[in-house]
Amino acid sequence: MILAIDIGNTNMEFGVYENDKIQASFRVITNREITSDELGLTLMQFFSFNKIDRQAIEDVIISSVVPQVMYSVNNAIKKYLDRTALVANVNMPIGIKNCYSNPAEVGTDRLVSSYAALKKYGGPLIVIDFGTATTFDAINAKGEYLGGAIYPGLKISMEALFSRTAKLPRVEIADPGCVIGKNTVSSMQSGVLFGYVGAVENIVRLMKLDLGEETKVIATGGLASLISSHASCINLVDRPIMLDGLLMIYKDYKEAQK
Repeated sequence: MILAIDIGNTNMEFGVYENDKIQASFRVITNREITSDELGLTLMQFFSFNKIDRQAIEDVIISSVVPQVMYSVNNAIKKYLDRTALVANVNMPIGIKNCYSNPAEVGTDRLVSSYAALKKYGGPLIVIDFGTATTFDAINAKGEYLGGAIYPGLKISMEALFSRTAKLPRVEIADPGCVIGKNTVSSMQSGVLFGYVGAVENIVRLMKLDLGEETKVIATGGLASLISSHASCINLVDRPIMLDGLLMIYKDYKEAQK
């Protein structure tokens, strides 16, 4: 069994793979102050609940964009699983050509999801990750990572609307059912959701001018299903693409070692 961990700005996602198929997964909030024991005990509860023998974990693979938690994560893996984690883009190369002007600036998560999408669906591609920030990543027909766009996440947009206005309340992100809101809450939900969908469709439209109209658009992240239900430019939603990508990179790494 392989334990894959995706550490993002908002959440950490854990998935256990056996024979290339995910057997169980869970998510926790990314807490930069978490201790190795807190994380280790959470892992043990997860294993116990899913009847997973921790001794069966052969390797642990990680993608992280939050350096502050890596000390605790690595210590938890050593203490509770007796393993040394492999980290994407550190000791596990990501097999995609990075054409960024400064390749080191690209977040590991963007490269992992782009590589996974390329392996699964072929290029040209646009991968949209609806996370804390919404990232648009462009991969051409030759399988090269070209770069992309970074846009404020939907939750950030809603929070800004609440925090910078005196009379607007904090509301949940949801589909109001129609674009014309009948009260303040549904008006805020409509403006944020449909305004966001418009931004997504316009960015995709402009990227396709460079990549070609045949470009496939893959969405992932916590709000991907909500946005894709209104954005006709999205071809499919692939929620576990990050964890799948980590497994692919791990298999490439093991094959190269042979």
